[in-house]
Amino acid sequence: MSFPPVYGPASRALILGTWPSPKSREMSFYYGHPQNRFWPMLAALTGEPVPAREDIEAKKRIILNHGLALWDTLASCTITGASDASIRDAVPNDIAALLRAAPIQAVFCNGATAHKIYTKYLQPVSGIPAVRLPSTSPANAACRPDALRAAWAEALGPWLK
Repeated sequence: MSFPPVYGPASRALILGTWPSPKSREMSFYYGHPQNRFWPMLAALTGEPVPAREDIEAKKRIILNHGLALWDTLASCTITGASDASIRDAVPNDIAALLRAAPIQAVFCNGATAHKIYTKYLQPVSGIPAVRLPSTSPANAACRPDALRAAWAEALGPWLK
């Protein structure tokens, strides 16, 4: 199963991934692969220090202190390793429940697969169009760190507290 969403009463912008990687499942939290650029990039955008890989509470604070929410598009699936291309038997997360619990107004998808799944399964429920952002995955090495930060800053910046 996926991880529970991270959100609070001030969470207006939701960041969605696809499904936790094996390293994330090992860490029991989002973006646990040491080469994933999510946490360093988000720290740079928020002005927070980069949290230690094992410091889940610091990662949650970054999300919650800046008006964000974090979740995955899928509640469960069959996947080979960390390859989004291998996803089968997709079961979407219950976004309606999250929208009842948090004042989400904007959705941002971390990569093309998260965006595709969101658009197919979750947007019809939420009614909120999503912004597709370049993946922070180490598999997306073609997107240089400065270009990644710039794309995320442009889209997510206006939503950050």
